Amino acid sequence: MAVVQVTVVPLGTAGTSLSPYVKRVLGVLERHPGIKARVGPNGTTLEGDLDELWPVIREMHEAPFAAGVQRVMTLVNVDDRRDKPSTLEGKVAAVAG
Repeated sequence: MAVVQVTVVPLGTAGTSLSPYVKRVLGVLERHPGIKARVGPNGTTLEGDLDELWPVIREMHEAPFAAGVQRVMTLVNVDDRRDKPSTLEGKVAAVAG
């Protein structure tokens, strides 16, 4: 089980607000209800098997292009722990004190 943070940034948009593009990216997750996700202020954290997450991440990356954006920068941070299960809640609880 991996925990992955994804930040999709459309570049060269007509305005300064990215909300319409973020909504399109999050729409990808609605089509994948089996993927556990937590939306944050600067990215979305996913939990699941990497073989299942990579295609979803690619789909998230493509979403702004479908909206007419010509350049997208996507940042992916993968925590792939193999010695024990890793979950969103477990990672937060480990530092909550």
